[in-house]
Amino acid sequence: MRRSALAYLRDIVDACDSVVATLSGVDVEAYLANRTIRSAVEREFTIIGEAVNAISRQNPELAGQISNARKIVGFRNQLVHDYIAIRDEVVWAIAQHDAPVLREECRALIDDLERAD
Repeated sequence: MRRSALAYLRDIVDACDSVVATLSGVDVEAYLANRTIRSAVEREFTIIGEAVNAISRQNPELAGQISNARKIVGFRNQLVHDYIAIRDEVVWAIAQHDAPVLREECRALIDDLERAD
């Protein structure tokens, strides 16, 4: 059974929430020193990238409302296929600055879709 775009948007929000919760009280030095935390954050970003990719295939118009959708999918691909090139400082910055913005965008899209039903 095919999942809905709404379900994928919820996955993105949940993954962003997990990133924020995982990094709560963690500074960049602690992040860089802790492989378990880095792995947890990277896992959530792979989920986000997969979900954005699924939305892009299912509903390109909706995906167009997600800022940097193509970059998000590209980041997921780099995490999975070119992990050696990943810079932990970049992942940290994305987690700190971009994940909260993405969460709010997706939460707004969820609200719009639920109102439309």
